[in-house]
Amino acid sequence: MLAGHEVFVIDAAPTEIESGPPLLVLHGFPTSSFDWRHVLPAINRHRRVLLLDFVGYGLSSKPDLAYTMALQADVAQAFVESRGLEGISLVTNDMGDTVGGELLARSLEGTLPFEILRRVITNGSIYIEMANLSDGQLFLLALPDERLASPFDPEGTGFRAGLTRVFSAEHPASDEELDAQWWLTRREGGDQLLPRLIRYIEERRANEGRFTGAIEEHPSPLTVLWGDQDPIAVYAMAERLVAARPDATLVRLEGVGHLPMIETPAAVARAILAGT
Repeated sequence: MLAGHEVFVIDAAPTEIESGPPLLVLHGFPTSSFDWRHVLPAINRHRRVLLLDFVGYGLSSKPDLAYTMALQADVAQAFVESRGLEGISLVTNDMGDTVGGELLARSLEGTLPFEILRRVITNGSIYIEMANLSDGQLFLLALPDERLASPFDPEGTGFRAGLTRVFSAEHPASDEELDAQWWLTRREGGDQLLPRLIRYIEERRANEGRFTGAIEEHPSPLTVLWGDQDPIAVYAMAERLVAARPDATLVRLEGVGHLPMIETPAAVARAILAGT
């Protein structure tokens, strides 16, 4: 239990001699920590790695409630605290960037009980006005913020199509990938919660000054790792962040889409280890 919820976590001890701070890895919408499975073996050789499925996602509990960034940050914070860690490096993607932004804001306010030492941020709509939201995202945002009475996409056809779109042409999603992602999403009726889970976009829009402000301002060293073929969180966002934070390291993944940890895991692992 973390912050009052049943949460799926992985606390992977280094497989060889440890040589750096633990990594806290935060996933995005509508997926889960499963996204990082191909990266984990490489970053876990000399580093302790903490992964979790946010509440409402993957293998975690899926209650019918309002899914706020404060809730997800509470869960991530409780996870780190439960391990007795004084400092971590932060790795985030998609919605995880926003949850990470909330943790960074708390750090700047002096209310986070551990230190964020270094960080790597990957593809996510940190400047929401620049995002090219998908038809699926817009459809979900148009629905009421409530659990659906019944599945609107029982076979996952629309889900698969939407997820396929965020992969690059050079690294398309396999059928096995799409099937696994759909299974994790619809587990315990999670697909019926999508209109609730998507509200993070509204919250990000309303509180961008807090979330992205902290991403820009937190003094910890920053690596911006971005697939340049992302159709939603476009590459110009990465350039804008580096312009706001000129001491950051920008790693451009050419020909890579929204989920670089699935498309090019070896390149992502190298960048994470270099940046954290």
